[in-house]
Amino acid sequence: MSRPFSPSARLREPANGLAYSSLVERVADEGARAWDVHVRGRELEAEGHDVIFLGVGDPDFDTPAEITRTAIDALHNGRTHYPGAAGIPELRAAIARYRTERTGQPVEADRVIVCPGAQNGLYVTLACLVEAGDEVIVLDPAYATYRATVRSSGAEPVGVPLRAENGFHLDPADLAAAVTARTRAVLINFPHNPTGAMVEADELSALAEICQRHDLWLVSDEVYAEVTYDGRSQRSPALVPGLEDRTVVIDSLSKSRAMTGWRTGWIIAPGGMAAHIENVMQCMLYGCAMFIQDAAVTAVSREFQETSAMRAEFSVRRDTVAARIGAIPRLACLPPEGGMFLMIDIRETGLDSLTFANRLVEEEKVVLLAGASFGASAEGFLRLSLTSPRAQLERACERLARFTARL
Repeated sequence: MSRPFSPSARLREPANGLAYSSLVERVADEGARAWDVHVRGRELEAEGHDVIFLGVGDPDFDTPAEITRTAIDALHNGRTHYPGAAGIPELRAAIARYRTERTGQPVEADRVIVCPGAQNGLYVTLACLVEAGDEVIVLDPAYATYRATVRSSGAEPVGVPLRAENGFHLDPADLAAAVTARTRAVLINFPHNPTGAMVEADELSALAEICQRHDLWLVSDEVYAEVTYDGRSQRSPALVPGLEDRTVVIDSLSKSRAMTGWRTGWIIAPGGMAAHIENVMQCMLYGCAMFIQDAAVTAVSREFQETSAMRAEFSVRRDTVAARIGAIPRLACLPPEGGMFLMIDIRETGLDSLTFANRLVEEEKVVLLAGASFGASAEGFLRLSLTSPRAQLERACERLARFTARL
C-alpha cells in the first residue's frame, strides 16, 4: 500500500529548550529531501522486497586493482600520519600534470588543493568566495546539494533555468537576466547533473562575457568531464579567454576512476586563492588520509583498462535504456551527452515527478529520483542512474512499463 513518506521528518527539535543554528534550516531544503525515496527503498528492501535502486550515481565497477594495491602498500609502509592541509606534494604535482595533459590548461602544483571529494571542495570554495547578502547563480535543475551548499555559506542561490525544449542547454540570455548587484559567483557543472547536457563553445563565450562584465567568479564542477558520449569532449571554462583568472575548477576521482567511497578530489584555484583555501582546510579537517593520497597519485598518473571499459559500458547502457524508455507509451527521454544519468519525461502521464517516484517505489519497487528535487525546470522528469548492470536496467524498464500501463 502506498503511504506518504518523508525521512526529512528525522530532523528533531532540540531537547531542554536549546536551539540549533539557522544553518540546519538552510541546508534542509528540497535537495536534502531528494533522497527520501531512496531511503524508502532501503526500508522496503529490509522488509524483504526486491528493490532496484537507480537513484544514486555510484558506479557499479571496482576501483582499478593497481590503485587499491597502492593504498594497501602505503598502509603497510606507515603512511598514516598528518599529511598537511593542502595535500602531499607528490599528489598536488601529479594532479597538475594530469590536468595539463588532459585539458591543455597549464597548472602549477601550488594551485592545487586536495580535498575529500568534490562536495567538500565546493563547500570550501564557496566559503572563500561568498558570504551573507551575496547571491550565487546556479543552474536549474541543479545537483541536489548545490543550493544547500550555497546557503551554508550565507549566500542565496538564484536559479537559471535549463529548459527541456532546449535540450537542457544553457541559454546565456537567461543567465544574463539573473545577474543582480548582489551576484558574486556562478556555479556550473558540465556534463550536467542531472540532465547530461553539455555546454557548447558559443555558450561558454557568452558565459565569459557575462562574468567579465559583472566581475563574477565562476565555479566549475567537472567531475563528469571524462564521461562523455558520441565522441564528444567537454571543454573546461578555465580554458576560455576571459575566464582563466576567475574560474575555480573542482574535480574528483569518484566517477572517472570508480572511487566514490575513497573521497578524493581537488580544487584548482586561480591566482593566490589556494592559500586562502588551505587556511579553511586547516580548520576543517587538516588534510586527507596520506595512504589514500598515495593511491590517488597512481590514479591520476596512468590510464587504466578498467576505466576505459567502464566508459564504454555506460555508453551501451545509455543507448539501451533510451530505446526501452522510448518504446513505453506516454514516456520519453533525452539521451544524455555526458554523465551517468538519463532524464525520463513523464509529463504525458499527468503525474508530477514526486508522486510518480513515490508510487513507483511502493508499487514496483524501483527507485528513481523526482526531477522536482533538482529544481523547477526538471518537474515532469525523473532521473535514472545508469550505474547498474544492463540486466538490472532492463528489469527496471519492464517494471516502469508495467506501472505506466496501469495509470
